[in-house]
Amino acid sequence: MPTFAYEAMDSSGLEVKDTIEAPSEAEAQTMIREKGFYVTKIREKDRKKKDPKKGAATKGAAAKGGGKKKAFTIGGVKPKLLCQFTRQLSTLQDAGLPVLRSLRILEGQNKPGALKNALMDVIEDIEGGNTLSEAMSKQPKAFDNLYVNMVKAGEAGGALEVILQRLAEFKEKAQSLKRKIVGAMIYPAAVITVAVVIVSFIMLFIIPKFKEIFIGFGVELPGPTVLLIGCSDWMMSYWYMLFVGPIGFWLFAKIVKKNKTGAYVMDWLSLRIPLIGKILHIGTIARVTRTLGTLISSGVPILEALLISRDTAGNAVFVRAFDNIYAAIREGETIAVPLKEARIVDDLVVNMVDVGEETGALDDMLYKVADVYDEEVEVRVESLVSLLEPIMVVVLGLIVGFIVIALFMPLIKLLNDLS
Repeated sequence: MPTFAYEAMDSSGLEVKDTIEAPSEAEAQTMIREKGFYVTKIREKDRKKKDPKKGAATKGAAAKGGGKKKAFTIGGVKPKLLCQFTRQLSTLQDAGLPVLRSLRILEGQNKPGALKNALMDVIEDIEGGNTLSEAMSKQPKAFDNLYVNMVKAGEAGGALEVILQRLAEFKEKAQSLKRKIVGAMIYPAAVITVAVVIVSFIMLFIIPKFKEIFIGFGVELPGPTVLLIGCSDWMMSYWYMLFVGPIGFWLFAKIVKKNKTGAYVMDWLSLRIPLIGKILHIGTIARVTRTLGTLISSGVPILEALLISRDTAGNAVFVRAFDNIYAAIREGETIAVPLKEARIVDDLVVNMVDVGEETGALDDMLYKVADVYDEEVEVRVESLVSLLEPIMVVVLGLIVGFIVIALFMPLIKLLNDLS
């Protein structure tokens, strides 16, 4: 088994030199990372020396950016990967490593993908004289406005490691809440999917067999049976609507949301859906207040922080309200007054924001609001899942009961006629 000599940094920033046996260089790096080290250099110990001229040519190519090839990728960086990268970069900065060296370490650790490609470009831009925030702003698929502006504020205030730590905590909390919501909805989604498949199978394959029997015996069909056979015939003729319908609705919603008025109407309606609308509402409040609090505590100017927070809302109703708040603040108002007039949050949020502005602790108040609403989202999601289970049982029972009764009514009539 090959032996690899490596240089690495531990969590405190001290350099470590050692050797390790592994089947390949990639597995060696994985084993080293499991020890809690960040690999800075690795090579096979017994590797033969290459021709100096070839080595110089290779180094020259690498210096020009030709030494590493980018992997083909579709889409942006996964939130989980970005969250992990932010935490690691924060740790390395806290250990006192230069930014460029930290990025090279993390770029070497990442597997080929969108994040690795972005880091390669960021490293190249920094080597060309750009700051970290300027380099990241050129990679919108990896680093959004929130990320770039917080890094920019950290560079301006000379506290990049603190800002990165806050950013890592922000992304970890957002990711944790998303995981809980998705995890809670897996069971209802699985049950509904299985139920749709079973009912579709009955309608497409079982009901037509009974229809042939009824026609063969010339039985007069009662109303429920006629309705059931009618539904079955429709599904037999338009079975593709089971797939085209949801896709068509999704495309229609996408097209409507391209229009400003259409997006506002759809988002307004979504906030008024029973049970689900309230979860969407308080979830948006939690996300916006946490974003705004994080930006303000990081030193981002209030007007710029409002615009970035507005873009993270993901709801046209909140976007319009934040535009009004932005305009009011430019005219000299405080945040609390236009926020109350917007009527997108309850009095608790308005009062906490008002107190925060008076005491100069607006960021702390926004964090507290976000924590309260995050907890409420979790409670409401759990309650919704608990409520969905009996509702699904009742609905499935009614559907199956209707099918059984509709099929047995003509059979009972047929048996009576025969007897």
